[in-house]
Amino acid sequence: MINNHSETMSQSDTRATVLALYPEDSREAAALLKQAVPLMVRHNIPPNPVHYALWYTYSKGQEPELNRHLDRVVNDFDYFPPESATKLFREYIIRDELADARAGQQDAINLVDDMERDVSRSVKGNQKFQASLGQYLQMLEEPASERLPSILTQLQKSTQLMQGQQEHFLAQLQSAQREIKSLRDKLERAQLAATLDGLTELLNRTTFNRKLEQAMNDAANGVALVMLDIDHFKQFNDQYGHHLGDRVLQHVAQVLRDSLPEEAFAARYGGEEFCVVLRNCVDLSAACAFAEKLRQKVQSLRVKARGTDTVLDTITASFGVAQVQAADTPESLLTRADDALYQAKRNGRNQVRR
Repeated sequence: MINNHSETMSQSDTRATVLALYPEDSREAAALLKQAVPLMVRHNIPPNPVHYALWYTYSKGQEPELNRHLDRVVNDFDYFPPESATKLFREYIIRDELADARAGQQDAINLVDDMERDVSRSVKGNQKFQASLGQYLQMLEEPASERLPSILTQLQKSTQLMQGQQEHFLAQLQSAQREIKSLRDKLERAQLAATLDGLTELLNRTTFNRKLEQAMNDAANGVALVMLDIDHFKQFNDQYGHHLGDRVLQHVAQVLRDSLPEEAFAARYGGEEFCVVLRNCVDLSAACAFAEKLRQKVQSLRVKARGTDTVLDTITASFGVAQVQAADTPESLLTRADDALYQAKRNGRNQVRR
């Protein structure tokens, strides 16, 4: 049996999405990987994304049933069967996404079935009405008789029935339109949620990495990266609590949103670290000037503790700026910005370095 040192957490009534399964900042994630990687090495687990996700989650201890399955697999086999890894990945890592996809698919199927049934009913009603109308018209061509009032009454009833069916179909069609709009809105919200950080509503790291690569592939007019890290954030959390720490992150995120020039985008890169990508920026000095304005705006933030007029300590951030160069990759650009950020922190924090 594999030893598990992580605290077992109870599952929420509402299952988290894949993005919400991993809210850890970089330090917490590194600590979990330090547990996961030796376990993979010990059991000769091939290093691939599926296995990393499984053993990272194992180290968190948040899915006791997954842990028991993994224990059984490594005890029963001399190797880690790919089919077992795929099955566990689907059941415990991406289960909510699969469930959401199946639910959306079933909603669409039900909607189409309902429309098909109502259209079929309307077609049959039309056919019946046409047959009745033809019959009554034929009767009307015969010499007038005492049957005329009865014929007209039946024709009126058929017309009313047809009108009722048409009104019912129209109501069903309008209801279907509303359902389609609701499904589309749900899909759009799900797609948006998949790109955003849940706390700050800036881009999440995965989306940022993708957009950064796209921006660098089209960097003819220049691209600059601004990386910032809130100073002494751990001490702030320890002093005021994580709830107020979250509010600070939200305030800083709002500063970034309010300050973004056209075509720029911002992301929460991890923990208290943020990134801004400036498109159409050919001058590193201009990027540094933008970062300096951000620094001043962050420093001017005043966050109050809820329920009191107590103003929290001044919030500051350190900034690193880098410009895309000809041979750059996203990794090399991020490394240069991170190095500049480290220099800003080493030189006293609350400043911009390039």
